[in-house]
Parts: sequence; structure tokens; C-alpha cells
Amino acid sequence: MSIRVIVVDDQALVRSGFAMVLGHQNNIEVVAEAGTGLEAIEVARIHRPDVILMDIRMPDMDGLEATSKIIAEADWPVRVLILTTFDPDEYVYKALRAGASGFVLKDIPPEELITAVRAVADGGALLSPSITRRLIGRFAENLVVDTKLSSRLERLTNREREVLAVIARGLNNTEISEALFIGAATVKSHVSSIFAKLGLRDRAQAVVFAYESGLAEAGDHDVGD
Repeated sequence: MSIRVIVVDDQALVRSGFAMVLGHQNNIEVVAEAGTGLEAIEVARIHRPDVILMDIRMPDMDGLEATSKIIAEADWPVRVLILTTFDPDEYVYKALRAGASGFVLKDIPPEELITAVRAVADGGALLSPSITRRLIGRFAENLVVDTKLSSRLERLTNREREVLAVIARGLNNTEISEALFIGAATVKSHVSSIFAKLGLRDRAQAVVFAYESGLAEAGDHDVGD
């Protein structure tokens, strides 16, 4: 089954470029394009894509607001991959809070873009190699712990809290397995349980939750590249 993709950018040349790169893949189908946030919401409702490539700065409505609205009203498992040409520091945390599952720069090589789309379509979370989770931590430094979120941590076992804390450091399942000395299958089971108990969609949401609940604190670990 093909991955259904919508490309959203206010520059037609950029949209067509991304669409061309993705359209050449056998298992990826670009079903629509949009030039504004408002258009993105409309075409998302019509085409119900698996993945939306979303620009941040656009007329009428920016990509962050459009992402938030699409995720909030979607009754299907859509994933959003944020695209930008700008220094991402001020956007990473906001994008993930808005519901994005990934964040890459527009100058990403074509093969990496294809990999990113497939990764988020498969339920994963992705940040460009040049956009590390250390940036998330930087923007989490001034957060006030959300007591409602922290109370939800009580739903987790001690081991699940450990796994969530390590997810917040940016480790994948294999790295978590090595860090906590547990099997890969056990890690996968814990991650699935954490998502179910906390009502999280993916690892991107898990990272945000870990910081906002106070489980993870900025500066505790070197989690970037």
C-alpha cells in the first residue's frame, strides 16, 4: 500500500520539487499540494493523507497552527513532517507541541527526505540530524511542570518511567536496550505500553510529555549529535 502524502509550501517551485522527488517512489503517492495553512487543512480533510510535509512560514495561517488544527480534528492516523529553511531553534519545540512527528530542513538530500517520510508514516518520530534533541531541552528549560501531566506518570511502572526518560534523551530502541540492559523485544513492549497508558501518538509526543511532566530536565544529558 502506498504512503499518501500532501506537500504544503507557499512556493510552487518548492512544492513541485518535493512532489517530484517523492512521486518517483513506488510506494509513495503525492495526492495533493497546498500553498497556505488554510488550504492544507482543506486538502487534508478531502484526501486524508498518511503524511503531510508542512512548511512553517506561510500566508493566511502558518504551518504550526495548521498542524495543530489538522491533528486535533483528524479521525485517521495522519503524521506531519515540518519543513523549514530557517534556523530551527525557535520552532522545534513548538512544532512538536503542535503535533508534528518530524522536523527537517528544506535542503535535506532527496534520499533523506524519502527516508523521513517513510519513518513518520511508520509511526516513528524524526528530527533532522542537524536538529538535535538538545534544542528541545533548551526550550524546555523555562517550562513550568504541568501537575496534571506529572500525575499521569503514576500510571507507569518504575521501568516504564526509566524507558520514557531515556526516550526523552533521544535514544532509539536499540540504544535503550543497551542503556537499560534489557532485550529489544522488552523495550518495544515497554514503549507500546507507555504510549497506551499516557495516550501518546509517537516518540515526538513522548519527548514533549517527558519534559512537561518534569520527568526529564534540560541539561541532564548530552542528547544531541
